[in-house]
Amino acid sequence: MRFVLKVNGRSGTVDVPPDMPLLWALRDVLSLPGTKYGCGIGQCGACTVNLGGRAVRSCQTPVSAAAGAVITTIEGLSPDGSHPLQQAWRELDVPQCGYCQAGQIMSAAALLARTPKPTDADIDAAMNGNLCRCATYLRIRQAIHRAASIATVRSMRSIQPARSNGPGNT
Repeated sequence: MRFVLKVNGRSGTVDVPPDMPLLWALRDVLSLPGTKYGCGIGQCGACTVNLGGRAVRSCQTPVSAAAGAVITTIEGLSPDGSHPLQQAWRELDVPQCGYCQAGQIMSAAALLARTPKPTDADIDAAMNGNLCRCATYLRIRQAIHRAASIATVRSMRSIQPARSNGPGNT
């Protein structure tokens, strides 16, 4: 069957079975290898992508359920790696082996989209189920807090009032 997938700001048609996991459509059909295969049963989080702003396990999400929704993968988070999460991950040397990190970052991105200043409890709840064999959980939490700070600074810069030569400004 043919499905239209809106991935990373672009729409494309894939001709795949309706029950094909989104993971395989992303990796094998659309050539987006950043989303990783981990356990295949939705328990590890390595395959996490954002679907309509929610973190979902792409190994358990059929293409038919994703058709027409906005999908963001690690490749679409920021083309140049400048997203606050990617910056914070680098600053704090979060990854060791790195295998789970795309899924970790995509879960964190969904969290920050709905909770711009998360507490430790918010982070723990959102990241629950994203497994890291290297156990970098403390650095992951620190990086999410750092990304929230970076994003706050960026948003403050973007709302600075423009200077004018109107009354009171010479």
